[in-house]
Amino acid sequence: MTDFQYQSPKTIQEIVLALGQDGQVLAGGQSLIAAIKHGLSQPSLLVDLKNIAELQTITLANDQLLIGAMVSHQLVANHPDIRQKISALAKLANGIGDRQIRAMGTIGGSVANHDPAACYPSALLALGATVITSRRQIMADDFFTGIFTTALEPNEIITAISFPVPYKAAYAKFKQPASRFALIGVFVAVFAKEVRVAITGGGHGVFRHLSLEKALTKELHPNVIDAVKIDPTIFSSDQHATAIYRANLVRVQTKLAVQQILHRV
Repeated sequence: MTDFQYQSPKTIQEIVLALGQDGQVLAGGQSLIAAIKHGLSQPSLLVDLKNIAELQTITLANDQLLIGAMVSHQLVANHPDIRQKISALAKLANGIGDRQIRAMGTIGGSVANHDPAACYPSALLALGATVITSRRQIMADDFFTGIFTTALEPNEIITAISFPVPYKAAYAKFKQPASRFALIGVFVAVFAKEVRVAITGGGHGVFRHLSLEKALTKELHPNVIDAVKIDPTIFSSDQHATAIYRANLVRVQTKLAVQQILHRV
């Protein structure tokens, strides 16, 4: 590891000032610290967000769940408002990594990192969430721009994420057994006039599957999924799974998510 300076600001304004000095944000550190250890990242200044109280709150108002960027996966999994209003989001968080990762990792850090196999991005897209930053609000559909890339600008940080409460939702993940990242994860959210389907783990970043959405909006039933074309060329192949295998997993995991939703109705 290379030497670096460390700051732990008390306000968002102090964070922005520190980032202007070529600082790099440290949230839960579950991805960044590993990258530093392996020489993949060499920051000269780490700006730790752990002491910013306003980034650690969860509030429910007007059928919107507002989750601070520094809320841990563990708290998302166990918070009563989240478990009652968007139980699929709580289940998703409870399936991330192991206990240490869930205790230390944060929703904002995961979303900002946009690992192509991360779980949270699929929830944001399917639920039509809004990413709130130190400068603006960004719809989830506009936020994820590519592998490990987002619409965040230099010195801009996520402060919270706002989730509309759906009628029903479910997340089904086929996990890589060692890392528990998604080989394929499918988040299905049902609203009054539409069903939204977001897929993670495909290798190229999270995305919505519009054909699945159209079919499930017309009829919310697992059987309709068989008639939807799942194009394997939009997925990657690696040591864990081929593109064809991932395409088949999309069909299987979408069916499982829909079955979960119908079982809860």
